[in-house]
Amino acid sequence: MKKQLALALALAAASTSAAAYEKLSHSYVEAGFVNHQAELPVDAPAIVKVEDMKANGGFINGSFAVGEKFYVFGGYQKGKDDSIGISVGNLGQVDEFEVDAQQGHAGFGYNHQLSDRVEWNGELSYVRTRFKAKNHSFDNDTVDGDDYRASLGLRGQLARNFEGWIKANYTDGDMYDKEFSGTLGGLIKFNDSWGIVAEGEFGSDQKQYRVGVRWSF
Repeated sequence: MKKQLALALALAAASTSAAAYEKLSHSYVEAGFVNHQAELPVDAPAIVKVEDMKANGGFINGSFAVGEKFYVFGGYQKGKDDSIGISVGNLGQVDEFEVDAQQGHAGFGYNHQLSDRVEWNGELSYVRTRFKAKNHSFDNDTVDGDDYRASLGLRGQLARNFEGWIKANYTDGDMYDKEFSGTLGGLIKFNDSWGIVAEGEFGSDQKQYRVGVRWSF
């Protein structure tokens, strides 16, 4: 929370600067590594305890500007956690199984320039999530669902080669239960087209961390 507040203050301070910076791009493609952590939605007796999922894998995201104010975006990620344990009461019985985690999203956004370096944006999106589990006792047990998300945030150039953003999200539906989360991200630019991107999403039930390469156009 302190890091998110510090970034918000930095973005607000940047809006008072008169320096000329490149306009923020809403047309890009990025791909890389993702870590998806979640409390698995398991319907089980109280004596059965299931470890939280920590799935590692890959992601690809994209965004495309539609005019000066609007943009569309989407993405897909997939990961696997093959060491989740199930314990039963005080019996010491532990079983392990694999979880395949998939999530896709699509939506549209609106941006408004506050200065040459800072903008605020609002987004609406659809999120599709699927968890598929298996072990030696069963082949497949799939839980999936549809959710909808609303986001509001700030995005700005904190330096000529560094861009940062912060967002507040509200997600509700099948897999998220009226969850509020925060997103904190940054982009280190090598030039106008290429850079390294890192982003974290922090919620009460699910957390995600992404690191990858972005191509802006």
